[in-house]
Amino acid sequence: MAKKVAFCGMLCALAMIFSYVEALVPINFGIPGIKLGLANLVVLFGLYRMAPREILAVQIARILLIGFMFGSGASIIYSMAGGLLSFAVMLILIRTGKFTPVGVSAAGGAAHNIGQIIVAMAVLRSGGLLYYLSVLMVSGVITGVVMGLLGERVMATVKQG
Repeated sequence: MAKKVAFCGMLCALAMIFSYVEALVPINFGIPGIKLGLANLVVLFGLYRMAPREILAVQIARILLIGFMFGSGASIIYSMAGGLLSFAVMLILIRTGKFTPVGVSAAGGAAHNIGQIIVAMAVLRSGGLLYYLSVLMVSGVITGVVMGLLGERVMATVKQG
């Protein structure tokens, strides 16, 4: 039990570091709101190597801690909506056994953006944000593929080591 708690704590800390580094070194794609999602690499790894409830706890803790340290209440709500929907979609796809980590991560990236747009539409009471969703979907899939490729490499390396 203590070993699992320590491992979850380590993954949460790693995801927080990835989030912080991503905030320090912004990659400007010319479109507001687009990020690589480095912390999702930790979630992807965890979904393949841990019990779902354990990596879900890591995901929720990371979102809350990063939000309280560097964000706001609104950023926590948006991140939580995207993070939980992404988590659910990735878990479902993994359980089908029909998707590679790249496909799972790409779907997770798209789902993350869908979750955030749904909350933004509810908060702003505007359906006009659906137009922005198409841009976010493309970026979510692209960054999800990149994170999936990195995730495959990490999982292969950790399996060997």
